[in-house]
Amino acid sequence: MTFQQSIRTCFSKYADLSGRASRPEFWWYVLFIVIAGTAASTIHHMLGTLFYLATILPSIAVGARRLHDTGRSGWWQIIALVPLFGAIVLLFFCAQEGVPGENAYGPPPIDEAA
Repeated sequence: MTFQQSIRTCFSKYADLSGRASRPEFWWYVLFIVIAGTAASTIHHMLGTLFYLATILPSIAVGARRLHDTGRSGWWQIIALVPLFGAIVLLFFCAQEGVPGENAYGPPPIDEAA
């Protein structure tokens, strides 16, 4: 999955918490959020804040779909609220390879070749 395909997919599934997301889909989206959010904040602090607020739902949704791909519930995202430890655990979970074949959250994501 390419950078543009990932962004397009994540915004087309704006608040869709069902299904699974591949590692490239998730990590390209995270890269986009970091770059665009930093650029918006550089222009004006309020613009950066508005950008992050506008992208909070698709960020939660793609995070849940990524956790589904590893066989975990999207509710595991709440662990990020635990200082330091939570973010490290969530990062580890999201970096893991997805469960091969179908799992409780559906068939594996179709990872379109770049």
